[in-house]
Amino acid sequence: MKAPLDVPRSLLAEALAWCSGIAYVVLVHVVVLNTGRDLTGMRLLPAALLVVLLLPLVLYRPLPALALLLTASFAATVRADSLMAAGQRVMGIVPPVQTQAWQIASLQAVLTDLVVGWIAATRSRRTAGVAALVALGVQVGGAAHYREGASSFLAAVVFLVLMMVTAWTVGHSVRERRRHTTDLRARAAEQAVVAERLRIARELHDMVAHSIGVIAIQAGVGRRVIDTQPSEARNALAAIEDTSRDTLAGLRRMLGALRQAVPGDDGAPLGPAPGLADLDGLAEQARSAGVRVDIEWRRERRPLPKEIELSGYRIIQEAITNVVRHSDAPACRVTVDCQEDDLFIEISDEGRGPSGLPGAAGYGLTGMRERAALLRGEFTAGPRPEGGFRVAARLPLPVAVT
Repeated sequence: MKAPLDVPRSLLAEALAWCSGIAYVVLVHVVVLNTGRDLTGMRLLPAALLVVLLLPLVLYRPLPALALLLTASFAATVRADSLMAAGQRVMGIVPPVQTQAWQIASLQAVLTDLVVGWIAATRSRRTAGVAALVALGVQVGGAAHYREGASSFLAAVVFLVLMMVTAWTVGHSVRERRRHTTDLRARAAEQAVVAERLRIARELHDMVAHSIGVIAIQAGVGRRVIDTQPSEARNALAAIEDTSRDTLAGLRRMLGALRQAVPGDDGAPLGPAPGLADLDGLAEQARSAGVRVDIEWRRERRPLPKEIELSGYRIIQEAITNVVRHSDAPACRVTVDCQEDDLFIEISDEGRGPSGLPGAAGYGLTGMRERAALLRGEFTAGPRPEGGFRVAARLPLPVAVT
């Protein structure tokens, strides 16, 4: 919605554009009257410079501007032709030879074609086609006044048609290219939205699936030992409470980020995204669920880009979740090798792997594979020859990290 002051300014600008366009028609006629008998060479310059007066109206209202230009062009051509013919009769040239009105007509034809090209670039194909046909008709009518003989008139018509077709084609090409660019931007925006939804879905799956798996196991342990070992049942309930609180905190951070909470808002505080430095806490959660996680760091640990840290953490988290839920293995081993150009991650166990359960290798392995693919990395997962299951990922590191 326009502001109250914008409406008067817009009306004033359009009114000035109309006044400037009308002034163009009048001044072109004045120029032709004053120099009509010898309108050649540099004497055409004032008529060419006057087109500046028509530019504002072309930008605001190109169709009325074209109508004014055609009116001025036809009137100037006819007037110049009559004045030059009269001058020849005064000089005793009978019958009068072909006049030089074609020069002012050619100048006006070029200006008309430029306006038609602008209309073709900014208006629909039908509107631009009608405007081109009307303009061409006026130009052909003007040619009948300054061309003598059928061959000369035919040559002028062919020239005018070629110029008009060229102007319309160039303008239409510009419009099609602009529309294609707009479509590409809209498609890129849609793909970005889809990619963001997939990223959020992966984050939710990785966060919730891991936590729910740990909670389910702890709840089962508590249910089995609540009568015989109350202390173990209390420990299981405490683990459920801690895991639930951590999951709720992560969900609040994610929802707060989606709401784009501003500083000073009463919404949930935004915490840092998890990274490889949080693997000890992840191992502690798995240990409370009955699976020992041995973490081996190879080479020197160093800070990595946030997207590498987050993806590496989520891949390890999902792999440990699969071990806890599907492998029946008492332990698993996590190896993190941060080399010069790549980050290698490997999670292996001696259990039966997710292939033992239908659907177990669904969204989890797919999400890990997508995370690695988004970073142009590699991902493999499958049974080991010696037994158990192995998940491995390679994430390339940017040059600036090395």
